[in-house]
Amino acid sequence: MTFPVVGMVGGGQLARMTHEAGIPLGIRFKLLSDTPQDSAAQVVSDVVVGDYRDLDTLRDFARGCDVITFDHEHVPTEHLRALEADGVPVRPGPEALVHAQDKGVMRARLDAIGIPCPRHRIVSDPADVAAFAAELERGGPEGPSGEDGGGRRAGGFPVVLKTVRGGYDGKGVWVVNSAEEAAEPFKAGVPVLAEEKVDFVRELAANVVRSPHGQAVAYPVVESRQVNGVCDTVIAPAPDLDEELALKAEEMALTIAKELGVVGHLAVELFQTRDGRILVNELAMRPHNSGHWSMDGAITSQFANHVRAVLDLPLGDPRPRARWTVMVNVLGGDYPDMYSAYLHCMARDPQLKIHMYGKDVKPGRKVGHVNTYGDDLDDVLERARHAAGYLRGTITE
Repeated sequence: MTFPVVGMVGGGQLARMTHEAGIPLGIRFKLLSDTPQDSAAQVVSDVVVGDYRDLDTLRDFARGCDVITFDHEHVPTEHLRALEADGVPVRPGPEALVHAQDKGVMRARLDAIGIPCPRHRIVSDPADVAAFAAELERGGPEGPSGEDGGGRRAGGFPVVLKTVRGGYDGKGVWVVNSAEEAAEPFKAGVPVLAEEKVDFVRELAANVVRSPHGQAVAYPVVESRQVNGVCDTVIAPAPDLDEELALKAEEMALTIAKELGVVGHLAVELFQTRDGRILVNELAMRPHNSGHWSMDGAITSQFANHVRAVLDLPLGDPRPRARWTVMVNVLGGDYPDMYSAYLHCMARDPQLKIHMYGKDVKPGRKVGHVNTYGDDLDDVLERARHAAGYLRGTITE
């Protein structure tokens, strides 16, 4: 066979859905998974169970792969450099991926290329946090364009603290109101990033995909609604978003992808401030929760375009198929038998799209998502929320 083999490091739902997108193209996948029970390991035929933190394991896995990509950002940067030195195409490469792995590196680089971010500083202890808050109180430090970086008020507590590496879905993030509350993040002995707490109107996400030869596409900017630090609902496109601001968000994401040398999918999570600006919150260099709507709502999904990009194929059309698409995550609750809920959900809404990840149901765990679409946003939102709630067991009729 002449079809390439994509090596996917990580066996979660992102790998599962990326593999699904490659099936119609005849693309073969090889998976490095933590366990045989992982979401993607259940559906990929060629599975290696091993530790992605072990270089020898990675090198053995890479044999027979035409390209290596990821469903998470946790592979050690030095291991990725070693794979590249071995002649293995790694996409995104380590020099790009480090900006999604290390928040301190990311903030410094975005400052250097003039991308607006919340005001921030690497801090070493609670006293340093207090000094940062005092500096915010005085109106500094300034953003890269010489303006107040956060668009809220002249600073002080509360301050957001983040572990520089490893945080995800609200983990490794603290909002502190005093130096006394700031002790916890330093107990792990890892660098900590302090940021101002931005007074934002809502959270947005700009998703783009870039290929090795420089072709790039941008999906419509979406609104992302969080509950307890976890993405709950995504609306595509973001309702009532000024066209000029939407264009600016897309341009920022495309600039970041180009300047950082990203190959594959890039999600840029954004704050929309009360004074009408947008600030970069986080970066993810892989398919992202804010792009799951595209599986049913776009001409080419984020997963299909990620596969095309890492293989340097021409990218597909990112435009939406419907006026509105809504994605709602299905979180685990106290009702483990989700399959029995299909009868009600599918009968109530024949257009509903359900995507389950093959995960055991645990409270608060992402076990799937639903997509709905149509011309009436209120109707599309209600259908998605009802289906997700019924699957979880919080809605019973």
